[in-house]
Amino acid sequence: MDFTMSDEQVMLRDTARALLTKHCPMSLVRAHIDDPAAADPLWEHLREWVVLADGPLVDLCLFLEECGAVLAPGPYLSTVLARRLMDVDGTASVALAGADGQWTVNDESMKTFVLEADRVDDVLSVWSSGVTRSVVSDARAVGSVDWSRRIFEVDVHPARPHTTVNIDDWLERAWVAVAAELVGTARWLLHTTLEYAKQRVQFDVPIGSFQAIQHKLANMSLAVERAVSATYYAAMAIDADDQDRHRAAHVAKAAAGRAATLCAKDGIQIHGGIGYTWEHDLHLYIRRAYASEHLLGTSGWHHDQLAALLLDGR
Repeated sequence: MDFTMSDEQVMLRDTARALLTKHCPMSLVRAHIDDPAAADPLWEHLREWVVLADGPLVDLCLFLEECGAVLAPGPYLSTVLARRLMDVDGTASVALAGADGQWTVNDESMKTFVLEADRVDDVLSVWSSGVTRSVVSDARAVGSVDWSRRIFEVDVHPARPHTTVNIDDWLERAWVAVAAELVGTARWLLHTTLEYAKQRVQFDVPIGSFQAIQHKLANMSLAVERAVSATYYAAMAIDADDQDRHRAAHVAKAAAGRAATLCAKDGIQIHGGIGYTWEHDLHLYIRRAYASEHLLGTSGWHHDQLAALLLDGR
């Protein structure tokens, strides 16, 4: 398997990075905390990139990785995930998990972990009989550690005929998509912490010269590289419809979640007191890392699924 990016993929990544750097500064992310409408101008730029959901998963992952690196708020992730279930013209979100919070098909009218439910044009509900656009009779915001991504519990009722889809295929793509976002967040945490360790001086030397700091940075780097490899291997396996796609998708989400939370934990330790301040951006990335680690299943849950596959000889 060749992990070398094509010229088109390099251009996609560089374009996404330039676009998001320009239109998603930390000032916008912070403004979104108090007013979700602050992210509307960003959506006007990102809406043109929703079509990536229709193409190779690798391309979408390249874009989502850059979204994760800037903590892009708003409905982009929810919309690209919804678009794989049903054609949508505007913004959308998926309602799948029931009251127990498990990301499995159920026929409960109350759905949990629905992203941006009060601000999207369509909520697509997943039932045992298929997927439907739904009427939302009640949407209740759920307190989340991640202030850059809004989560809701909703009461939904089918509004239009069901469309039959392969929900297992959708879940695989969703796990890898969230993993790609987590990779971007972990990458920011690693690079920012590394630069701080080079600049912060104690006892007349940079703290990065201390062996204990070097060990933490090395472990962070290994975790990020492992997550990158696992995520893009899974994306390529899904694009090729390889028989290893299901197992690879579990591995990707688990590896990316572990990498992001490790970089968050060790990153704030290396930053010391400044990492705890409101003015520093570190806490915003830590919030995203831990919240997205739980989105669509924790690392522990995905490890359990992998163990079950191994025990079944798959």
